[in-house]
Amino acid sequence: MDLNTLLDTLVDKGLRRELPTREEALAVLAASDDDVLDVVAAAGKVRRHWFGRRVKLNYLVNLKSGLCPEDCTYCSQRLGSQAGILKYTWLKPDQAAEAARAGVAGGAKRVCLVASGRGPTDRDVDRVSETIAAIKERNADVEVCACLGLLSEGQAERLREAGADAYNHNLNTSEEMYGDICTTHDFSDRVETVRQAQGAGLSACSGLIAGMGESDEDLVDVVFALRALDPDSVPVNFLIPFEGTPLAKEWNLTPRRALRILAMVRFVCPDVEVRVSGGREVHLRSLQPLALHLANSIFLGDYLTSEGQAGKADLEMIADAGFEVEEAGRTTLPGHRTTGAGGGAGAAAPEADAEAEAEADGPAEAPRTDLVAVRRRGAGTDLAPNA
Repeated sequence: MDLNTLLDTLVDKGLRRELPTREEALAVLAASDDDVLDVVAAAGKVRRHWFGRRVKLNYLVNLKSGLCPEDCTYCSQRLGSQAGILKYTWLKPDQAAEAARAGVAGGAKRVCLVASGRGPTDRDVDRVSETIAAIKERNADVEVCACLGLLSEGQAERLREAGADAYNHNLNTSEEMYGDICTTHDFSDRVETVRQAQGAGLSACSGLIAGMGESDEDLVDVVFALRALDPDSVPVNFLIPFEGTPLAKEWNLTPRRALRILAMVRFVCPDVEVRVSGGREVHLRSLQPLALHLANSIFLGDYLTSEGQAGKADLEMIADAGFEVEEAGRTTLPGHRTTGAGGGAGAAAPEADAEAEAEADGPAEAPRTDLVAVRRRGAGTDLAPNA
């Protein structure tokens, strides 16, 4: 199938919410750099069909940073990490609410409360519940998403009762590759936590990390697994190779490769909130505006342990690219998703040719370590946040 026919087929399927074949998804990843704008234009038709030109802003508040007992190789907060990140224990509810206020003032509709660790204790759930109340007392309409790790029985329900709107727990990579990036828990643990959140009536948020040395097949596997799990939002992270972590040398992405990955996610998950997340400044760089034609959601300002570009620059980028910030009170998801309609998965197809994949990525690029800046402002510090 030639590229134009492939893209026409994928657009048609995206508008009908029909799952592409694995062969089609792999072909998007294998497209050449010369064709990347055609790929973006096609996936952009699907994005605009379901979400118009709206961009949802989300804001991260890192409630507890560093000293995690898990050994996830990609994470600067992992057990044994030598990354020089901020480390602090739980923020108090008023501190977290003040940090969230900056993001909401910058236009964020959703505040994402994140804490390092394997999973919350019941006391931790109490803390987060108090924090949710403090945030909603100041900003009644803001959405709150919690990201606290693996959940125990009943904890999702308690978070929902406390006012949480969503729960994030990423699958990160394929089930086959998962043992290569973490040994302290497995892929099924992550799937189970997402299902617990869904069962409690929370909007599920689950995504992936690209750039960890995975194959195209791994990327397609995890995105198809996400489609089957049917979260409402899918954050696409690009590995930030922190010095002091096992994946510090994994500089595998180019801006064009990152765009193809986002396009593939949009074709497989056409009607979900696709969020371009951590690492966009590092790997998309000057092509960040093109990502808005694929993703309908971004994080404003800084990430958990690294700095993002200035919040003002994010807002200018959205406006300059012809998009608009999604206003408070506007429902993000299409109507059929807010009434409980689900996704689905399709049959497997032959794998893409490895040589074509290598050609698509073009020549290797020098690592841009200068773009990795450890967060030193906002939550856990005395400095003003970036929003």
